[in-house]
Amino acid sequence: MRSRASEIRAEMVANVLSVDVAVGDTVAAGDTVLLLESMKMEIPVLVETGGVVRAVKVDVGDVVQEGDLLVELG
Repeated sequence: MRSRASEIRAEMVANVLSVDVAVGDTVAAGDTVLLLESMKMEIPVLVETGGVVRAVKVDVGDVVQEGDLLVELG
């Protein structure tokens, strides 16, 4: 059976404060994968469905735009 990749994208312009996963990590629904900062607010980025991290597309200190790909799950 082939699984579909799931993409986690930025919902707003923000700075990446922390990256809490690495390629190969298994995550479950509700897990935090990144911590973003926008307008002095910390915003955790949560996984909606579990999976294995296939790619992390950002690093700490990056500025992301709305719609940017952050993490890819498989």
